[in-house]
Amino acid sequence: MRSWRFLLSRRWIVFFLVVVLLAYATWWLGRWQFHRLHDRRHDNAVVERNEAATATPVGDVLAPGRDVDDDDEWRVVTATGSYLTDETVIVRYRTREGSSGVDVVVPLQTDGGPALLVDRGWLATSNSGATPDDVPAPPSGTVTVTGWVRVDASGGSTKVTDRSTRAISSAAIGAAIGTEVYGGFVDLRSEDPPAGTPLAKAELPDLGEGPHFFYGLQWWFFGVLAVFGFFYLAYDEWRIGTGRKPPRAQAGSHGPQTARSIPPSTGSMTPETNDDAGESRNAAARPNSSGSP
Repeated sequence: MRSWRFLLSRRWIVFFLVVVLLAYATWWLGRWQFHRLHDRRHDNAVVERNEAATATPVGDVLAPGRDVDDDDEWRVVTATGSYLTDETVIVRYRTREGSSGVDVVVPLQTDGGPALLVDRGWLATSNSGATPDDVPAPPSGTVTVTGWVRVDASGGSTKVTDRSTRAISSAAIGAAIGTEVYGGFVDLRSEDPPAGTPLAKAELPDLGEGPHFFYGLQWWFFGVLAVFGFFYLAYDEWRIGTGRKPPRAQAGSHGPQTARSIPPSTGSMTPETNDDAGESRNAAARPNSSGSP
């Protein structure tokens, strides 16, 4: 009976190591997806809590030159002041539902404090063709604004050129307009008095959990499948070696040969039957040539 010693061969050792690496990789990828699911649930809980909270004065949440805390994003804050319409900044390449457009950011000079960057909403237009003079004007005079706190963007997309940018950064916009501003910005929820021509309000974040749970299960399933496949193939090879699996029929193999008829000579009326000529001791008989019937 064949033993399992074939598993010590070079081929099976390499195969085993590949399966171990594959199983570890799928286990790690599955854990990574479940960690992302945990983070997504935490972020959703923060957003839900902040959206439901009572509006807070902006000075209690934001400060000039200070980054927005992650737990403060989407908090509702309120501020009172007057819009600096001449310092309007256009945020290009903001597409909604397949339509091109821009966001309109206007600094609100608060009473006795720094300016607050307010993303007043979205305007359908050419992604890069709008200018501050093309957008509807905000309310004039003293305005009370309520909005959701947002974190500054970073990177080269925040550069401000000709009062336009691709992403909102309080540091970049504050430097471009030469005004002290709060860190972060707000997406407008409401303003009092209301604007004559309102813009489309900001889109709230998607609070779904995404595909992370099913992706995690999928990676772990692949790992289990790889381990199961290794053991099945090892068992299959052992079974063949021990004769527990019927061997395949060899090519050219035929059953026992049957006797063949040798045609009679011209003087014989009845054919003589002999065993296969392949057996030397049963050679074919000579034909009858006596000529007798």
